[in-house]
Amino acid sequence: MERSEVKQLNTDVLAYMGDAVYEVFVREMMLDSGRHRASSLHRTVTGYVNAHSQAVAIKGMYDKLTEEEQRIVRRARNHKISSRAKNADPLTYKWATGFEAFIGYLYLTGEEDRLTWAMNKAVEITDGEQV
Repeated sequence: MERSEVKQLNTDVLAYMGDAVYEVFVREMMLDSGRHRASSLHRTVTGYVNAHSQAVAIKGMYDKLTEEEQRIVRRARNHKISSRAKNADPLTYKWATGFEAFIGYLYLTGEEDRLTWAMNKAVEITDGEQV
């Protein structure tokens, strides 16, 4: 997709894609680490892909984002919530949606290096918080 087309997408669509991309990244990371029990994998992965961890991650890297990336996050955070968070307060959910939209934006614009940096940074921030 062209960057201009991606910028016009609804942030819910960007977040939808970003959620899937980040979850696959984390799942592959866990498999690469040698973990192979499904129940253990699921518990570990959900520690990274939940709203709280995603909100912490985007807040921790926000100052390192470009202006355009920050705009995507703000747009997603400010978008009217169309679904209800299962395990997060509305503010945390909005930040998590901003994170997912950011990841979706990078993926759809083909910015592979930046996407890899962002996902690795999110894992690093989440790991630091879980210590």
